[in-house]
Amino acid sequence: MNLALWIVAGLLAALSLFGGATKAFMPKDRLDELGAKSGGGWTEHASAGFVRTLGGLEILAAAGLILPAALDIAPVMVPVTAVCWILLMIGAMITHARYEQYKYVALNLVYLAMAAYVAWGRFGPESFTV
Repeated sequence: MNLALWIVAGLLAALSLFGGATKAFMPKDRLDELGAKSGGGWTEHASAGFVRTLGGLEILAAAGLILPAALDIAPVMVPVTAVCWILLMIGAMITHARYEQYKYVALNLVYLAMAAYVAWGRFGPESFTV
């Protein structure tokens, strides 16, 4: 189970890092253009500051899902970060539902379930404390 939790946390971290870097560093007009084709149409209606902030939070989430446990510094931050990811996915699901992008709502539900698994596993049976 420990290995499965590491794999799921790693997948979420990779997804979060990629999505966050895209939002944080890609010019907003290019992001709007790509978003119109790939489910990110919401960025057209959001300020550049909000999109960049969201990207920064996703990058921090990527770090929070891996580094605390890997460095053995406050490993309880892994499940706390997973809970924060759940909240982020609820917001993403609401946003995509408002734009009637239901396949992205379903995709965010999968990400939410993965984060819930990490939170449950790390708070419960496979916590980092012995």
